[in-house]
Amino acid sequence: MPYAITQLCCTDASCVTACPVNCIHPTPDEPDFGTTDMLYVDPRTCIDCGACAEVCPVDAIHPVESLTGQLADYPAINADHFAGTEPAGPPEGSPLFHDWGPVRFDRVLPADFPELDVAVVGSGPAGMYTVQDLLLHTTARVTLYDRLPVAGGLVRFGVAPDHADTKRIGESFARYHDHHRLRLRLRTEIGSDVGVDELARRHDAVVYAVGAPTSKTLDIPGEELAGNLPSTTVVGWYNGHPEIDADAVGVDAAGAERVAVVGTGNVALDVARVLTADPVQLADSAIAPAALERLRSSRVREVVLLGRRGPEHAAYTRGELLALRHRDDLEVVVDDHDPRVGEAIDAAAPGDHAALLQGLRRVRSEDAPPPAGRRRVVLRFHAPTEALLGDDHVTGVRVGGPDGPTELRAGLVVRAVGHRGRPLAGLPFDEETGTVPHHAGRVDGREGTYVVGWIKRGPGGGIGANRRDAAETVASVIEDGKIASIGSRPRRGLFRRRATRPV
Repeated sequence: MPYAITQLCCTDASCVTACPVNCIHPTPDEPDFGTTDMLYVDPRTCIDCGACAEVCPVDAIHPVESLTGQLADYPAINADHFAGTEPAGPPEGSPLFHDWGPVRFDRVLPADFPELDVAVVGSGPAGMYTVQDLLLHTTARVTLYDRLPVAGGLVRFGVAPDHADTKRIGESFARYHDHHRLRLRLRTEIGSDVGVDELARRHDAVVYAVGAPTSKTLDIPGEELAGNLPSTTVVGWYNGHPEIDADAVGVDAAGAERVAVVGTGNVALDVARVLTADPVQLADSAIAPAALERLRSSRVREVVLLGRRGPEHAAYTRGELLALRHRDDLEVVVDDHDPRVGEAIDAAAPGDHAALLQGLRRVRSEDAPPPAGRRRVVLRFHAPTEALLGDDHVTGVRVGGPDGPTELRAGLVVRAVGHRGRPLAGLPFDEETGTVPHHAGRVDGREGTYVVGWIKRGPGGGIGANRRDAAETVASVIEDGKIASIGSRPRRGLFRRRATRPV
């Protein structure tokens, strides 16, 4: 029986390299790589060797016969991706594996290549893929900096606590923390503890992997009200982020029976899933103890997700929605205040994004109070958020619609409309994109300075997308090292002269 990839896929593409028959697509060399929700196994070509499952860092690949419950849909999802295409592998009965590709020399280091001293700022996925590439493919010595007292970045504090398998990729990254050519400097903030210019003087190259740590704003009236929270606060709260207060999310406050989440991406679904989860089920997850205790007395009965466009444009992935639909303790419904919503769902062909909502009950969320029995998640489309209502604290949301605006009562509002990078003193910054201007990772106007991850390309793509991104930046570091022979600079102890608190 073939293998199948499930919702946990991080698009790391380690499986593509391991597969001997080229049955996993899209590959990093194909144009649609990075645009699909996940990677897929072609069951017509798979030889059931299990090589892909062995290397998957998030345990997302399994034999199809073992997929039951909420994963039972994935054999068909994998097969449907290849509908109407020819098998990518060898003809049936052929003893040959896939054809050999042309010889490639992506990394060629001369014998006298300098032993570079590289700083990587940020210990999330982008930073760790960069560290991995440098340690495995060069002789560089690496110093990894992070402003927090613990390493992990987005894997540790951004992945939902009930996605234990996805968090497992952090274990593969953590093994490099003990590498003999790596120094780990935690609780060290670049810009305050150590300046950008000073860091550049002390290292041959500096790679910034600082992500996009702020949430975008809605720029609507009422956004200053208490009870309006960025998704970064809520996600950090249930993940135990050291900078988020344990009381930051008032799920046990009066009026919190309904929560409005602005946005329909995976983060919005994560927030809805955690806030409506049974605390007993979450107790075995990686949720922060303080957040779990708060959820035990939660008043939340309903979460309404507000999307300004139609269901065909929802930003969540198929896997995340299917996981929500499969929960027995939760009802997922569609708000049909706008006739365009039902029309799009009914007309959707199999495989279309809107088709995922076929079969769900339809309600009018402003007319129906939060349920007394099972908790509920409501998907409301064509519902632009126009204003937040209340005097000192949020009491509701004004939402646009075909018949004019309506008011939806809510005691908490979470904006999950995307992330944004923030400027770092000493580096150029593009205010429009929220990124550092660069060419192939080289920061414009700063020799020996590089970027990787969301601060380089903008907030988008899963964990695995950073692997290819890091490879491009590391290639630039190597190429510049060949040209400039910058490995001969004298180095002195950076931290001997500073009253910082590196861990």
